[in-house]
Amino acid sequence: MIVDVNLGSRSYAIVVESGALGSLGARLRALGVGARTALVSDGAVMRLYGKTVAAGLEAAGFAVTPVEVPEGEAAKRLDVAELCWDALLAAGLDRSSTVLALGGGAVGDLAGFVAATYMRGTNFVQLPTTVLAQVDASIGGKTAIDHPRAKNLIGAFHQPRLVLCDPATTLTLSRREFSSGLAEIVKHGIVLDAEYFAEVERDAAALLGRDLPVLERVIGGSCRLKASVVERDEHEAELRAVLNYGHTVGHALEAATGYTRFVHGEAVALGIAAEARLARRLGLASEETVARQERLLEAVGLPVRADAVDVEAVLAAIARDKKARDGRVPFVLAPRIGAFRLVYDVSADDIRAVLGALRAGRG
Repeated sequence: MIVDVNLGSRSYAIVVESGALGSLGARLRALGVGARTALVSDGAVMRLYGKTVAAGLEAAGFAVTPVEVPEGEAAKRLDVAELCWDALLAAGLDRSSTVLALGGGAVGDLAGFVAATYMRGTNFVQLPTTVLAQVDASIGGKTAIDHPRAKNLIGAFHQPRLVLCDPATTLTLSRREFSSGLAEIVKHGIVLDAEYFAEVERDAAALLGRDLPVLERVIGGSCRLKASVVERDEHEAELRAVLNYGHTVGHALEAATGYTRFVHGEAVALGIAAEARLARRLGLASEETVARQERLLEAVGLPVRADAVDVEAVLAAIARDKKARDGRVPFVLAPRIGAFRLVYDVSADDIRAVLGALRAGRG
């Protein structure tokens, strides 16, 4: 499947195809970019796929400089970005060159930020190897590194030239990391497409079992939904805020726990559970709308409750949310499956109540 992201001069294709990594060299050559590339990845992913990717690039006439970075959120630091800039400079990359991100969302965020800022912007290609990165982080041009007090606080919009999703790479993920990515798939259905949500409900067991044809179809569907939002709101003016469903609470949970307790999808799943309950508390959503969300999250191996949530720490982290406008933090809420509503001025007491319910596992 090929999904086109139509953004004028910044348009690009998302290729979703098992075995797609093998076509990288030819696809990059067709873009007419310079001959020098930097392949940014962590050690584990580089060992799995680095040789395959580098061999394909070299066969197509590209010079490849591998740049190894730490795994996970530890990569998204300013000192790691500086190491990447140094490597690009030492290898002679210029503005015609290409930075390639091979790995999960953290590698993509970091490499994209490096590409956006090196010589005021160079070509960037996403090679996501996790479900999370394939359906969400690799699409849309949001790049960032973390600040000690907030996730993704320092960043830039920098669209890739190409996104190459090979669903077969997700077969090597741990069960926890695999399920983490399914949170974004569930999110897309909840706020964007009721029929797609029903499809994911129907195929939940096959997804969790990593049935490759089902996985490829569902990943392609999520890419299509996200691309449609990015096309209409490239720089997150308002519509793109829909993609933050579950993330206002989810990012705050990550920050309040030092980015160590939850993987991203687990935090997003808990955020979805909390924000679904918030919609019900505010009279916007029915009990069944909340229950369907929680049932599907649990069916794909994700949590909807957590012990020992520090409510005040999470509340403080929400107040620092980068999506705030004049100090007002927006919540994306789902009045029904397939729809969303942006709500400002949610009271601290209402937020405390749903966070407390999250901890207690009650409504």
